[in-house]
Amino acid sequence: MHRKQLTVFLVSWLALMLAVPLQAATEPQATGDKLSAAQPEDESSDKPRVPTFAIEGDLAGELSVISTRYEDTFAAIGNRDSLGYLELVKANPGVDPWLPGEGTRITVPRHYVLPDVKREGIVINLAEYRLYYFTGSGVQVYPVGVGTEDNPSPLTDAEVTMPLESPAWYPPASIRAEYEADGGYLPRMIPPGPDNPLGSHALMLSEKGYLIHGTNKQFGVGMQVSHGCFRMYNEDISRFVYEVSKGTPVRVIKEPVKIGMKGKEVWLEVHRPEEEYSKQDREELWQEVAVAVEEFREKVPGVEVQRMAIELAVDQADGLPRMIGEQVTRVANESAEPQRSTPDGDETREQRLWF
Repeated sequence: MHRKQLTVFLVSWLALMLAVPLQAATEPQATGDKLSAAQPEDESSDKPRVPTFAIEGDLAGELSVISTRYEDTFAAIGNRDSLGYLELVKANPGVDPWLPGEGTRITVPRHYVLPDVKREGIVINLAEYRLYYFTGSGVQVYPVGVGTEDNPSPLTDAEVTMPLESPAWYPPASIRAEYEADGGYLPRMIPPGPDNPLGSHALMLSEKGYLIHGTNKQFGVGMQVSHGCFRMYNEDISRFVYEVSKGTPVRVIKEPVKIGMKGKEVWLEVHRPEEEYSKQDREELWQEVAVAVEEFREKVPGVEVQRMAIELAVDQADGLPRMIGEQVTRVANESAEPQRSTPDGDETREQRLWF
């Protein structure tokens, strides 16, 4: 009996030892348990942290205001309410993100001009550190951590290949080399648990080497912190993976300037890349806004915009949508006779404040 048990143990141990090097050699992104069809009862009964907003033209969501508690920080508020650290900082200039104080009113930036792409599946905009998930009833918007300048996230059209629960991480050789260069050590495989950077759940993508996953570090969601993957709060990814099916399209873009229509209103949203706003960043955004406004005017006839509103949007670059103009319905015929001159000789004509 003991000999039989020993034989079974040795066979199992040998299989495990052979499996790990094989997986490491092929450098998989992650392995883990496939999800069951139904969401766990304890999670499905909870109210979602991220609402599904109805889409109104090219906009969704709305701004709101909350009052802070004495112990609050922007990082803690972000983790609690599924908001990115930088989007809170940029939307609340002059407020200390680490000690806002008791009763300070802060803006909750959940008003969005939607990216100018096909509205299906998952769209990740690197410029605003947000993930848009388009559903049949609207859109959900999540903060995400993205790749750093040294390890940027790819601009790509991909799709979800597999959702995973309790993923194990197989760090690529490049990341292990970084640890060794700093005097550290990173094993070929990190099992599920509190030390796993992939968090509780993950979505494997067809873009080789990249995942949408949770994290074992709360701070960093909504910032440039990763080696290229997309980090979500565990509280979000643990629900999100049950909503996303295999084959869901994933499009990654970089769009710091977004313009859209809501009814006859024209809205502009501008994102600076960092917490600080350098002169070079400002000049680059001005150029991008000028091009975007001109292209929008060509696409949507009859649009009039206010230069001062555009200047404010660029000067702040805080990621908050601002109304900058409207689409005017023309009443007079273009071929009608010119209007009479006023007594001082100036013609009474429509003034267009083109940017």
